[in-house]
Amino acid sequence: MDYTIQPATSADVPVLNKLVNSAYRGESSRKGWATEADLIDGTRIDEAAMLDLINDKNTTVLKYTEDNVILGCVELRKERENLYLGMLSVQPDLQAQGIGKKLMFAGEDFARTHGCKKITMTVVSVRDKLIDWYIRHGYRLTGERKPFVFPDERWGIPKQPLEFVVMEKAL
Repeated sequence: MDYTIQPATSADVPVLNKLVNSAYRGESSRKGWATEADLIDGTRIDEAAMLDLINDKNTTVLKYTEDNVILGCVELRKERENLYLGMLSVQPDLQAQGIGKKLMFAGEDFARTHGCKKITMTVVSVRDKLIDWYIRHGYRLTGERKPFVFPDERWGIPKQPLEFVVMEKAL
């Protein structure tokens, strides 16, 4: 199948917002293996926050499309000489078919092109299958943990106490 991976634009915001929320939260996310539905209620992002990411000069949101349909995305944020990779999302019923891996590799290529020395990310600590997936692709746990705290409920409401683990991959 022919696909493209390219930067998202403001015109993509409604579709990306729906995609990300369907991949992480609610019943639709249970069709895939990367759901957070049992851990966090509410939304993962809203349209205003997605637009803020796309308009941020230090952030690029890459979208994965097939036949002009957006099926996945990833947030890439330049932080000095590192790249933060976040919000890797794939349409739930298409997860485990290589789209996420292609987006992750595109993020790594983006990092190299922009002179980054490593990629960092945070993952909810109890998401063992996801952590293992990243480890299989060369990421490592740093031992650092961060609190699961967000400024408002637009990013979700934890159903239990949660924290993030920090992972990284040297380039």
